[in-house]
Amino acid sequence: MTLGPGHRLGPYEILAPLGAGGMGVVFEAQDTRLQRRVAVKVMPSDLAADPQRVARFEREARAAAALDHPGVIAVYDTGLADGSPYLVTELLRGRTLRERLVREQPDVETAGRWARQLAAALAAAHDKGIVHRDLKPENVFVTADGRVKVLDFGLAKLLEVPGADLASAPTRTSATASGVVLGTVGYMSPEQVRGEDVDHRADLFAFGALLHEMLTGARAFVGPSAVETLGAILHSEPKPPSASAPGIPPALDAIVMRCLRKDREERFQSARDLDFALSLALEPGAAAATPAPEPAPA
Repeated sequence: MTLGPGHRLGPYEILAPLGAGGMGVVFEAQDTRLQRRVAVKVMPSDLAADPQRVARFEREARAAAALDHPGVIAVYDTGLADGSPYLVTELLRGRTLRERLVREQPDVETAGRWARQLAAALAAAHDKGIVHRDLKPENVFVTADGRVKVLDFGLAKLLEVPGADLASAPTRTSATASGVVLGTVGYMSPEQVRGEDVDHRADLFAFGALLHEMLTGARAFVGPSAVETLGAILHSEPKPPSASAPGIPPALDAIVMRCLRKDREERFQSARDLDFALSLALEPGAAAATPAPEPAPA
C-alpha cells in the first residue's frame, strides 16, 4: 500500500510524511471527525505479513494506550487498511532526544529537568505493569516547549494482571521467551544482555545510560563493535559523568552510577525513588551536597 498526501485511512486524511523507522512510516494526518492534526504510523504490507512484527506493533499500541500520562505519547486509535495495521497518536512538534544531543549539549539544569520528566513517565508505566525495555535517545521526544515524551513501546513487557504493581509482581509475556536478547546496544541492562527475564529495573539502567549521555555528550558504554559494547556493559565500570564534565553535582554523579550498577538489587528499586533522588540533587545549593544514599545491604 502506497500512501501520500490526499490518501485516507478511515477518517484520517494523509497530509505529509514525517519519518520512517523499522516498524513503519509515520505521517501527519487530519482527523476529519474531530478536526485535529494527528500522527499516523502505518506498517508496510511486507512487514504486516510477519506475525511477530504485527504482535510488536499491537503491543506498542496496547502499552501506550494503557497509560494516561503527559510523559507518554497519547494513543488515539488503531485500525487496519488493506491488511496493514496503523496506529494513531498525538502529533508532536519538536525533536527526539538523539536529535537534540547531536545539535547541542544541554546544561545540567536542562538535563535534570528532562530527567525528572522521564523518571515520572517511567514511574507511571511501571505502576501499570509496563516495562519499556528499549529506552534510548531515539525513543525519547522533547517537544518545542520542553516537555518530554516516551515513544515506541514496541518491545514493552506487559503484566498479565492489569494494574499489577511491579514492585511485588514478576513480569511475564507470551511474546518473549527467556534467553532472547531484546533492546538496543549501549542502553541494555546486563540482565538483558544475558537474555534473562527482566523487570522495571532494566529501564532504570537505561535511564542511567541516558542521563550519563545528557550530562557528558558521551555514551556510558561504547566499544569498537556491538559485541565489545555488550561486554563493557557486563564487565566494565563506566566513568562517572564528572570525570569528563567537571561541574556535575556529586549527587547527580551518584544517581547515574547507582542506576548503572550491574546488579539490579543495587540500583534504585523504583522510578519514584529515582525521581525523589533527582529532586534532591537538583535543588538550589545541592551542588556540594552529599551523594544520594546507597541501597541498604540485602
